[in-house]
Amino acid sequence: MTGNRPTRDLPIINERIRFPKIRVIDADNSQLGIMTPREALQIAEEKELDLVLVTDKADPPVCRIINYGKFKFERDKKEKEAKKKQHTVDVKEVKMRYKIGDHDYNVRLNQAKRFLQDGDKVKATIMFRGREIQHKDMAEAILKRLATDLQEFAEVQQTPKQEGRNMMMLLAPKK
Repeated sequence: MTGNRPTRDLPIINERIRFPKIRVIDADNSQLGIMTPREALQIAEEKELDLVLVTDKADPPVCRIINYGKFKFERDKKEKEAKKKQHTVDVKEVKMRYKIGDHDYNVRLNQAKRFLQDGDKVKATIMFRGREIQHKDMAEAILKRLATDLQEFAEVQQTPKQEGRNMMMLLAPKK
């Protein structure tokens, strides 16, 4: 199959419309009625335009007589605009140790606040080394303190839980 593109990727226009009867809409949005695809194609060719399938879910399927190149360009432009406006939610991480000082804690707090205001989720992680793992209660207290300090910006999505040598908590921005 070298050189041949699969037909399912191609748009259903002109000769590719294979329905016994179709509802036809003209370029100026006026209904031309129900007819065979061959009759509709003749009308489209007289106007030097294309016959494009709008929806095959209707009964009978709806086709429109338009300039396909312009139609495709407008559709792609709308999709591009929609893509620009959507925001993906990322998970940002703030790492600390259970013996964190006040200033360092405030730096992590401000980072988390900034991430939440940008609309991202925050994963707060406390790392343990060696025997530090015995002090889970202190780590949990720090994570709970972080949750209360960020109360107006975030809601706790996952309470503090132990995963290996780390204790983590997940915060999501408030709606």
